[in-house]
Amino acid sequence: MRNVDIMRLEKGEEGTFGVLRLDGRVFCVTLEPPERGNRVGVSCIPAGAYTCNRVESPAFGRTFEVADVPGRTHILFHAGNVARDTRGCILLGRRFGVIGSERGVLDSRVAFGEFLDRCSGERAFRFEIAE
Repeated sequence: MRNVDIMRLEKGEEGTFGVLRLDGRVFCVTLEPPERGNRVGVSCIPAGAYTCNRVESPAFGRTFEVADVPGRTHILFHAGNVARDTRGCILLGRRFGVIGSERGVLDSRVAFGEFLDRCSGERAFRFEIAE
């Protein structure tokens, strides 16, 4: 089973920015919504340890869902570039950047596709978020 973790680097109104590691090695950058008390659809999830399970999303296709977040469901890994592209989910990108006037993550479809390829044999994995 793979170990996947996010080290959060910055939290603010523009979003929660971090780095995702696969098995201890830096893999990509992440963007989550700002910290808003774990409110559904508008907040990043609390730091902690979780399990992620493979799912088929009607909107995003094959992906992984973060399970057992208190008071929350349907938290997915998927492609997107800026905080408004996520409703409580985790966006993956190759690098941080600016789109228009918004900070975000770039080359997201590429990063998300590579993440799915690297996790293709997994039905679930351990997932941890650190501040």
